[in-house]
Amino acid sequence: MEIFDYLRGHPWSAWMSLALVLGAAEMLTLDFTLLMLAGGAAAGGVTALIFPGMVMLQIIVALVSAVLLLFVLRPTLLAKVRNAPSYRGSFETLVGSEGVATAEITQDGGEVKVDGLTWNAQLVMPGRVLVGQKVEVQEVDGTTLKVYPSMRSAEGPGFPSLEPPGGR
Repeated sequence: MEIFDYLRGHPWSAWMSLALVLGAAEMLTLDFTLLMLAGGAAAGGVTALIFPGMVMLQIIVALVSAVLLLFVLRPTLLAKVRNAPSYRGSFETLVGSEGVATAEITQDGGEVKVDGLTWNAQLVMPGRVLVGQKVEVQEVDGTTLKVYPSMRSAEGPGFPSLEPPGGR
């Protein structure tokens, strides 16, 4: 109970502890939401240092700061990170991956397994890829992978058929 007595007598330390916990939790999410809330808690802590007896003022400052940070600073930070040259989102990491057709793939659609997950797929060129043949991911369009025949296995049994749908 000694820690609670200390925090009750020093509200700034409670606010700063909350800011540290939120900042540390941000490391698990990496989407800047908890970091903005930590900023609000830190603002509440600074207010508690200046006005230690005015708890309502501390809460208002913390809330207003957190809301401003969430709606003004966070979108700007996210845009900068996502537009960085080296940024690749989780779906973009699929580009260049090799997969195996689990159903025939044409320009109209099909199915492919990449990294153990099954995806809808579309061939980016005329022709078809038969079940079991290998493809590479060119782009991600929502939940559909745009694929092309894998040339890595051109000499083996995984080489796709490039004949037009419907035969010759």
